[in-house]
Amino acid sequence: MPLERVSKQFKDISMTFQINPLKRDIIDIKNETAIARSIQNLIFTLPGEKFFNESFGSRVSKVLFENIDELSSSVIRDEITNTIENYEPRVELINVEITPDYDRNSYNTIINYKIVGIDALPQQLSFVLQQTR
Repeated sequence: MPLERVSKQFKDISMTFQINPLKRDIIDIKNETAIARSIQNLIFTLPGEKFFNESFGSRVSKVLFENIDELSSSVIRDEITNTIENYEPRVELINVEITPDYDRNSYNTIINYKIVGIDALPQQLSFVLQQTR
């Protein structure tokens, strides 16, 4: 019987690096917010950007420069799914929806997942994938 990971809290630091005036320490983010930020960072990190782990990250940004169509949407969906399943053990992925927005030359992305180890409702993370130079 596999063991289920049980945790009381997930914690990360804020990317703004602002100081909490009461604690005089960097502001932290917890649970749902920390995991959502982690998933976004994971998707936008290119393989090779993380030292000592050349395969960490996703190749989504390379697909964004291809033609916008259903095939590219499928490739992005598969890349996000594989990346989350391989590198984010704190979540159980429910589904990934990628919808091409032909007018804006972008993809609307919705990721549904359940956080493992805490009592929380299924989460939904949505953002737009767009080419950057």
